Amino acid sequence: MSRIAFLGSPEAALPTLTALAGGHDLPVVITQPDKPRGRGRGPKPTPVSEVAKRLGLQVATPETMDELEAALHAARPLDLGVVVAYGRIIRPGALALPEWGMLNLHFSLLPRWRGAAPVSRALMAGDAMTGVTVFRIDDGLDTGPVLTAQAIDIEPEETAGALTSRLAAIGASLMTRVVPAYLAGDIEPVPQSDEGLTHAGKIEQGERAIKVEGSRGDEVNRVRALSPTPGATLVIDGVTHQILRARASRHDPQPGSWVDVSGVPVAGLADGGIELMAILPPGKKVMEGAAWLRGLRRSTGEVA
Repeated sequence: MSRIAFLGSPEAALPTLTALAGGHDLPVVITQPDKPRGRGRGPKPTPVSEVAKRLGLQVATPETMDELEAALHAARPLDLGVVVAYGRIIRPGALALPEWGMLNLHFSLLPRWRGAAPVSRALMAGDAMTGVTVFRIDDGLDTGPVLTAQAIDIEPEETAGALTSRLAAIGASLMTRVVPAYLAGDIEPVPQSDEGLTHAGKIEQGERAIKVEGSRGDEVNRVRALSPTPGATLVIDGVTHQILRARASRHDPQPGSWVDVSGVPVAGLADGGIELMAILPPGKKVMEGAAWLRGLRRSTGEVA
């Protein structure tokens, strides 16, 4: 049975973790340290940490690169490392510790969307297709040679959360097929081309705001790309709300205003209106746009 170190942190890494745990020896699972999360903001373990412990696996939460290398050394001998959204750049010394190096499951069709936020960037750009890529990590940013990839169509109203979940499941299936073939020497990684290269930089705070002067298509894509977290924002009657679902409307309110259209709030942008289908007001829970409107007891207002 092959010995694999698993490195990952968020929920999107769980399908691959559980799939590999069912058929391989995982002597160590490496994840990010506990951080403040949730309403109480108390320190909580990552989803990977929680599931790995339930599976009876040894968990390490290194704070530094030296600690990461020490955790890998302690788990040797290692045949392979598998990385899914670990959240840190891994330096060459650590990459060299498993005999066959480390494989990464990346949520895009490389070289498109190399970087930290491939799903959000694909949606924000209005891409019709994306996918998952398994590649061997080198010392560049998502530049390593590719073992395999699988493409999928993006659904018209799919959010980043839903698309990530779908890619995570597809990627787990892909990884479980690739690992044994790679360790048997049956797959030779192919160097990446830079043709079609795009970069998926992390989402900055200033990118969250829906632009009243923007187009419906771009701003609906912004909402999809940032849902459920960190959430696109819209100032409604002077108060900043998160908008988690939106779609283009046939109605055309004055740009910078919102109106009640058959019980649904519609915000006016430069080229037409968008329905605000799911809204998170400050200090409250997510609600349907119609429910938000009923609680407001108004039919018009301003957005910015």
